[in-house]
Amino acid sequence: MNNQDILFASLMGSKAIKTLERLDIVENEITKHVFPPIQFLPFRNITGIKEVNQAEQKYIWEADPEQSKEQQFFPLSFSFTEKGTQWLFPYEPLISVLGGNEIGKTKVARINDTSGNKLIGTIKQRIAPKDYEITITGVLIGKKLKGKHEDCYPKEQLRLLLNFLKVTKDVWVFCPLLELLGINKIAIEEFSFPFTKGENVQAYEIKAFSDFDYNLIIK
Repeated sequence: MNNQDILFASLMGSKAIKTLERLDIVENEITKHVFPPIQFLPFRNITGIKEVNQAEQKYIWEADPEQSKEQQFFPLSFSFTEKGTQWLFPYEPLISVLGGNEIGKTKVARINDTSGNKLIGTIKQRIAPKDYEITITGVLIGKKLKGKHEDCYPKEQLRLLLNFLKVTKDVWVFCPLLELLGINKIAIEEFSFPFTKGENVQAYEIKAFSDFDYNLIIK
């Protein structure tokens, strides 16, 4: 019997509960597909209980510390100037980049190919590359999981992020992925803070365009 046969046999047996071993098989199979694992059995033999003293209890709800630059694969930092102080996103965000080309399309009188069939489509003129559309998605995490909002909610991280989101000038970005694309500055178009489950978690999404220096005066 394979794992699937064992699972069905355990669930569809003639008696509700024959042995604890049978239900253990079901639970072990379920925990392979569910994250985080959810206890299936209503009871469990407990072999030992660890006592938590008051000195340790204050650290139970402490969240993981912020990630350092070395711990992130593609760390992202914002700055107001090229050589100014950089603010590192405390937890590595997801960065999506969309690029493309400006294409001019011209309709022409249809002509026949060598087989006498009408040619389809338009004449394309590749004008220039488009701005890169950049989407940055991530979360800010407070230091405590539960408690008062002033202790849990990541208000200080959010305040530092808002300084860059509301600025009316270029924002310098420092990220290995963006540097490979030649992107050093971005213009932030919009941002959102969707509802996030968890007292100490706040998700965010930033939409921006790449910004390059242009010299429009030709001498």
